[in-house]
Amino acid sequence: LRQISRRTISTASRRQFENRVPEKQKLFQEDNDIPVYLKGGLMDSLLYKVTMGISVFGTAYTVYELLVASMPKKQK
Repeated sequence: LRQISRRTISTASRRQFENRVPEKQKLFQEDNDIPVYLKGGLMDSLLYKVTMGISVFGTAYTVYELLVASMPKKQK
């Protein structure tokens, strides 16, 4: 029972990860006129476009709801 508990609580790292920080630093510090939030590649671009789409839709919907709320309701 003691051996089982020692194995599951072990803090030793089983995998060693390669340090890729210098590669990422070179990528993000390049002067290539690309905004830093798009330098990560395709996923950054997709996330940016989805975020902008949601923002534009939300703004348009808010303006629409404000216009609807500002119009008086017809009395029956």
